[in-house]
Amino acid sequence: MAHVFPFSAIVGQDEMKLAILIAAVEPRIGGVLVFGDRGTGKSTAVRALAALLPPMKVVAACRYGCDPADKGSACAECATLKAGGRPKTRLAPVPVVDLPLGATEDRVVGALDLERALTQGVKAFEPGLLARAHRGFLYIDEVNLLEDHLVDLLIDVAASGENVVEREGLSVRHPARFVLVGSGNPEEGELRPQLLDRFGLAVEVRTPTELAARVEVVRRRDAFERDPEAFLARWQAEDERTRRRIVGARKRLDDVAVPDAVLERAAELCIGLGTDGLRGELTLMRAARALAALDGEDAVTDTHLQRVARPSLRHRLRRDPLDESDAGSRVDRVLAEVFAA
Repeated sequence: MAHVFPFSAIVGQDEMKLAILIAAVEPRIGGVLVFGDRGTGKSTAVRALAALLPPMKVVAACRYGCDPADKGSACAECATLKAGGRPKTRLAPVPVVDLPLGATEDRVVGALDLERALTQGVKAFEPGLLARAHRGFLYIDEVNLLEDHLVDLLIDVAASGENVVEREGLSVRHPARFVLVGSGNPEEGELRPQLLDRFGLAVEVRTPTELAARVEVVRRRDAFERDPEAFLARWQAEDERTRRRIVGARKRLDDVAVPDAVLERAAELCIGLGTDGLRGELTLMRAARALAALDGEDAVTDTHLQRVARPSLRHRLRRDPLDESDAGSRVDRVLAEVFAA
């Protein structure tokens, strides 16, 4: 089994790490978009977080990893098993599935199992990448270069939480809920607005410019590659603290209160920035509540709202040809105005 670089050992990139932690606590956020330079730990952070999450309980005989405790969302096979009593369960690691740019639609959504069709004459479904990613992470590098038909497909699945396949005499419907993580370099092309809006959080990462930080990144990576087991042991306690923090946050999430005053601040921010629709407010509320749960708080405060404002709103701004400042600076400016009032 390949070793995964520890989440706690990643140097800097605090906004990216926080966004991924929030998405792990509250999957309804809608995923994380990470734009920035190559070689800044984007894919490393996703795999590292998934590796430290506790195993999830799945229905033993299920090809999609259905949750035995979730009565509202199950594939047809699991619905039948649950109707007959308690199905057998097993523990499985949280999946991290890569969606390559050149993937065919059949590979993504699933298709007819040709081997069984030819050898047994049976029409059977071969699950695709969306099925493998259920209850885990679907990672797309260079997401801004993804083909349009796959973008449309992801938008539909992200909105419904299930994958529907109708082809070659097959009719299959199965749950497909995952944390969508996309990364890319904005200099290589823009992301389709429809998909951009589906990401709950958007963060920017840059190559460290401080000498000490760059040296520490190289030192840790070298130590990991030379002796991964010793390096993992060194960071085990810190990763365990992060794991307990996530598990605790998930348990207390639904009990965290969101005062009306915080909701009003969130609405003021979105009005001040001129965001379209209400996804901005919803994301602000969900992200701030998840952050409060991570911090062990019983209620969301203005501080939580301020900390999640940038990643929640920077990708929802309309372009202003008269304003040359970047999106993050525009969010900061409106934040200052709202919280100074």
